[in-house]
Amino acid sequence: MPSPASEGYVSVAVLKTLSLTFSVAGLLYNAQDYLLFHPDDNQSRVFVHTPSIVDLPFEHVFIRSLDGTLINLYFIGQADGRSASVPTVVFFHGNAGNMGHRLHNAAGLYCHLDCNVLMVEYRGYGLSKGHPTEAGVCMDAQAAIDYLGGRHDVDHKRIVVFGRSLGGAVAIDLAARPEYSAKIWGLILGNTFTSIPDIATALFKWPFLTVLPIFCYKNKFMSKLKIGSVMVPTLFISGLSDSLVPPLMMAELHRRSGSAHKRLATLSAGGHNDTWTCPGYYPTIADFLSEITEYLPATPPVSSSPSVLRSVVTAV
Repeated sequence: MPSPASEGYVSVAVLKTLSLTFSVAGLLYNAQDYLLFHPDDNQSRVFVHTPSIVDLPFEHVFIRSLDGTLINLYFIGQADGRSASVPTVVFFHGNAGNMGHRLHNAAGLYCHLDCNVLMVEYRGYGLSKGHPTEAGVCMDAQAAIDYLGGRHDVDHKRIVVFGRSLGGAVAIDLAARPEYSAKIWGLILGNTFTSIPDIATALFKWPFLTVLPIFCYKNKFMSKLKIGSVMVPTLFISGLSDSLVPPLMMAELHRRSGSAHKRLATLSAGGHNDTWTCPGYYPTIADFLSEITEYLPATPPVSSSPSVLRSVVTAV
């Protein structure tokens, strides 16, 4: 039978362990925005390349997100009045830098797919105002779709949502919402993760993360739970040389997807940030868009377009 002294010692040890655990969890909770969102690299909050550097005409647009936050967009439309007769790809980028760092990928989509591209700058990134949070960037995505709904020079039946890495999680959240799914023709995901808890465990390999309760995560991006509600045609593009997001996560998202038309395309040489440069990347997307012609949505409901505060058209 343990003595009262030993019982007291055990109680103190348990309390200290619990205290340390909750302290670490609290620090991690409050630091998560800084661990996940990286908008400040190389002065990217003050300098954003425009599509003119890749010889594309564009509109520099500022709109209000759903909560009033000012966000920045680039609308890169096909010339000669063709923007209303081609698909429009809504581009959600990864967690670092700004949309100007993805212009060459956007130019590839524009040229190889003969489409318009709407590039979306999350709150707290580039010239957009505010601070990035999970709820906030998802609202920004919804505002971007609403903005397209108010344009008369796009084909509202051929809106394609495209997301890389963090942008894939944002895109999944958007496509899983019934009111927005009805406005989306197709979904394209590149090297994205199943959830923040999963990717944190994979990256940091700290044993305690495997038992950390979900409520300890400020940002969750539970894509693996949302993807089952995604019914639109979906293309998963997985770079098998990705050393950041395990390719198995893309395979799991594909398996869990609720879409009746889903396809997993793998590119063996593709790393996390350069899969878009691999041979076969753009033809894979072009083939997917050809395949889903029969899935064109019914006439989408009219959107209440957010306020456009400024739109500047730049020709090249």
